[in-house]
Amino acid sequence: MSNEATPPTAATDNYDVMIVGLGPVGKLLAIQLGRAGHRVLIADRKTEGYPLPRAVTHDFEFARILQSIGLAPDTIPEITEPYDDMYVWRNAERQSLVEVDWSGIGSSGWYNTYFFSQPALEDRMEAVLLALPTVTVLRGWSAEVIADDDVVSTRLSNLATADELIVKSRYLVGADGANSTVRRWAGIDWHDMGFFYDWLVVDVIPDPSLEFPHVAIQTCDIARPATMVPGGPGRRRWEFMRLPHETIESLNKTERAWELLEPFGIRPDNSELERHSVYTFQAGWATSWRQGHVLLAGDAAHLMPPFAGQGLGAGLRDVMNLFWKLGAVLDGRAAESVLDTYETERLTHIREFIDFSISLGRVICITDPAEAAERDERMIAELAKGHAPPAPPAPLLGPGLHLSDGGQLSPQATIHFDGSAARFDDLYSGAVLMMAQAELYTLLSPEAAAAIRDRGITVVALSGEHPAVITIDEVDGTYAAWLDQLNAEGVLIRPDFYTFGAATGVETSAMILAFSDQLGVSTLEARA
Repeated sequence: MSNEATPPTAATDNYDVMIVGLGPVGKLLAIQLGRAGHRVLIADRKTEGYPLPRAVTHDFEFARILQSIGLAPDTIPEITEPYDDMYVWRNAERQSLVEVDWSGIGSSGWYNTYFFSQPALEDRMEAVLLALPTVTVLRGWSAEVIADDDVVSTRLSNLATADELIVKSRYLVGADGANSTVRRWAGIDWHDMGFFYDWLVVDVIPDPSLEFPHVAIQTCDIARPATMVPGGPGRRRWEFMRLPHETIESLNKTERAWELLEPFGIRPDNSELERHSVYTFQAGWATSWRQGHVLLAGDAAHLMPPFAGQGLGAGLRDVMNLFWKLGAVLDGRAAESVLDTYETERLTHIREFIDFSISLGRVICITDPAEAAERDERMIAELAKGHAPPAPPAPLLGPGLHLSDGGQLSPQATIHFDGSAARFDDLYSGAVLMMAQAELYTLLSPEAAAAIRDRGITVVALSGEHPAVITIDEVDGTYAAWLDQLNAEGVLIRPDFYTFGAATGVETSAMILAFSDQLGVSTLEARA
């Protein structure tokens, strides 16, 4: 923890980015910026990381994001495990209402669904973070923004010694959770969807001799709406909704948790109760994600009910959208105005997922017998007719830094490399121009070729040869099929894995120049 030992001083108080909040969102942003060589200070009021589980599930894009920082799921099997099964919603009589297929491999080359231990994952993320020489980590320090002029001035206060420091940074990111002090300082309002329910969340480490079906189940029972899901290797999670006649205090007791677990065969003599806590599930978002040089990410910017398992994943998507734009601005390769696209691109998907999560919550959070009977009859009939359950929103960007045919998550394929197989992202990162044939590079205009160099774009092709192009050999034809689907010979992939646009050979130059134009006049161009 060497980079945590020396706090900032008057001689070292200037940073590229200050991050408030050492949760997974703040850590990921610090890692991505630190790996790019930017000076980052990340601070948190707590002296230690939160030791108990919160999020327990993630999807294939989340897995791809972890891969980008060296924590791919197959490298940490003791922390995360794939879920290759159905997500079942059933009523009190154990009749299926909805069966969602969470099995299989997603387009990013990872399983569609994983269950994991968040504290263990955060420990691994912190180890990556502490190894970065340009990142300073401060625990036990509060942060108060005191000015946002050309740079952001922040007062840091050591909560143990009362020492104070003033640090300056070009940008500050509030990743400090639902009760964000950064959001309050910035005076940013909150759009509240008015969807509130209290649920007791219980995490258990069962004795290995106990056997449970490895399935994720939502029980839509008016007597007690409940959830049972894996909690990562060796763990299980139950969630129990607070009923109208109960108080939070009466529900949030250890003995009450054991009482609710007993019907599942979970008892003090065969399991460890890792934690129990009542949470109020909420839905809403900040009305602005950027004010001057101050930005928000994760729960500071949005909250959603947990029924789609996307709350933490949404925060990590925020980071991937933000880090490369911040990095481009800091490096002088993009105008500051590109940061305005962060909110517009991400909020569209966030609002769709909030609506989706609320719609799922309205299925399970029912305690009225007549309403539940109507729900059961309707949903059982729909299932019998083979009606597909509502699909979660596709990972798409809202308006922003892409063309009209862009804004989609690119696939990740396995390619041959040095006599073995490797995932594409492990070999090529940043902005990538993927072409069907290397010879298409000769069609690029001199201006487009110059933009490729100036913007740091890597050019790869599926076949052919050209000295400026890397020819890749894919294992199963994923990329060739993708280009055919797009009816394109070239596609420009942004550093966050989303596409900027697609083009035929003769249109590729215009696509590259459009990317360069949307990044804006950089300081490098201004100096030329």
